Parts: sequence; structure tokens; C-alpha cells
Amino acid sequence: MKPGELREMTTVELQEQLEKDRQELFNLRFQAATQQLENPRRVREVRKNVARIFTILSERGLKEIG
Repeated sequence: MKPGELREMTTVELQEQLEKDRQELFNLRFQAATQQLENPRRVREVRKNVARIFTILSERGLKEIG
């Protein structure tokens, strides 16, 4: 997902997306370990998406405090 799409989501939706992405990342890592991974690039995409979500959530946390 693009950062703009993620910023339009609510905090609850972001947390749900984060959980989905973390589960997908776990599955992708497992597939990579067993050499059944079809698209190795997907691991990188999902990792970046998780980082984007964490960044947006932390920005929102700082805005609520300040």
C-alpha cells in the first residue's frame, strides 16, 4: 500500500492491517525457509508496509499527546 492510502485509514483499520501484514510476513518467512517462496520481493514489500504503519501510528500518537 502507498503511504497516502494508509494515512486515510483510521487507527483501528491500521492496527488490523498491521496484524494482517505481520501474519503474512510470518508466512512468507516460513515459505522462504522451506524454499517454497514464489515471489521473494513480496517479503520486502510487506516489511516496508509494516514500517509505514508503525510510522503513521507513532505520528498519530505524538499528535494526540502534543
